Amino acid sequence: MCRHLAYLGPPVSLRSLLYDPPYGLLRQSWAPRDMRGGGTINADGFGVGWYPGAGDPVRYRRAQPLWSDTTLPELAAVTVAGAVLAAVRSATVGMPVQEAAAAPFAEGRWLFSHNGVIRGWPDTVVPLAAELPVRDLLTLDAPTDAALLWALVRHRLRAGHDPTRAVADTVAAVTAAAPGSRVNMLLTDGTTAVASVAGHALSVRRGAESVLLASEPLDDDPDWQALPDGQLVVATATGVHTRDLVVA
Repeated sequence: MCRHLAYLGPPVSLRSLLYDPPYGLLRQSWAPRDMRGGGTINADGFGVGWYPGAGDPVRYRRAQPLWSDTTLPELAAVTVAGAVLAAVRSATVGMPVQEAAAAPFAEGRWLFSHNGVIRGWPDTVVPLAAELPVRDLLTLDAPTDAALLWALVRHRLRAGHDPTRAVADTVAAVTAAAPGSRVNMLLTDGTTAVASVAGHALSVRRGAESVLLASEPLDDDPDWQALPDGQLVVATATGVHTRDLVVA
């Protein structure tokens, strides 16, 4: 199971999210505290996306473990942003370990990550994949469940669905087609973050003008609140709202 986080608020350094916290993504890459559903570490790649201003986000992705990258620590120390999505990857057995398979996936203002697994891959979701335009299938980032989930969400966004509906409808469709799947998704446009809690943990820490969503708390701050399974979360820098997901 992968790990991901999203931050919205006043600009902070990437280092303060990835490296400085005692249980930040660096620690979660080799010693996660809440691994479930298979896997022991998150060493099959990583990525971080951030919004440098009014333009589209910038991404830095690698197929190697986060702890082995010698360039990112210096970059993260001098890069600040008010919106960040980052992830470390634990690849499902049989899926490729390559840079294009690491979250965040991106298009325009959108960044996307998935923490989980589709049961019965790929046969269970063939009917869902068949609903996508052929071009989308031919240009998947990677032959992985996460990349397909991104294509399903992106297809709904392109059709004009709001991000909350795009995430919720994708969770419902996938869990109906592949019961027992863990479909924990994280989507942001740099202003709003939408997350599904479907088969794994998600915690939130709210500040006066910021919000941080993470698969695992980054530290022992008592302000972290665990969100119950089966929730859809919509967060901005000034508030967090939840509602029930409709899942199979």
